Amino acid sequence: MSRREQVVYLAAAWCLSYPDEDLLGRVPLMRSALAEFPHAAADFEEVLDALETKPLMDSQAGYVREFDLGKRHALHLSYWTDGDTRRRGEVLGNFKKTYRQSDALVDTRGELPDYLPMVLEFAALVDLAAGRGLLASFRASLEMLRFGLLRDKLPHAKILQAVCATLPGKSPADEQAVMRMAGYGPPTEAVGLDPYDPRLLPVQGA
Repeated sequence: MSRREQVVYLAAAWCLSYPDEDLLGRVPLMRSALAEFPHAAADFEEVLDALETKPLMDSQAGYVREFDLGKRHALHLSYWTDGDTRRRGEVLGNFKKTYRQSDALVDTRGELPDYLPMVLEFAALVDLAAGRGLLASFRASLEMLRFGLLRDKLPHAKILQAVCATLPGKSPADEQAVMRMAGYGPPTEAVGLDPYDPRLLPVQGA
């Protein structure tokens, strides 16, 4: 199981990162490694095909539009649970603490430590158990991101599906179920607002 998780996490880390020439050069490596696990490989196929067939500048523009502008597909895990509230600093500190406890020096490359591609790469290459623990702790964030990508018909949703499939339990059936999993819904983009109280969320069928 650990080999499968490492392959899925590293391929996901790369596929969720800004596309450049280096990433394009890794596509054959990803295909070769994922071929060991056909079910997981199917979840990556559309993104890998697009990387190979689209002009690089188009891929880069699409990535910026979908992942860098706005928060609809935020790749920072604590955004979904803590938004821009003060307590987010403590959460980010816990990510840093986990990295420091590993035997390897983790280069954040100027990113916040909860940046999903970084967490996935940490799990794949540095400490599988600790990295998987971080992912499991932020399962609700992964699922909210997955639903956001699904809603906008982006193929990266299947990559989030592959990552979630490595974690205990089944994925929630809808976003309301994810909110219940997290204890509250995703925060708004306004700075300083606390996440929603789940008691204020509309109940389906009520």
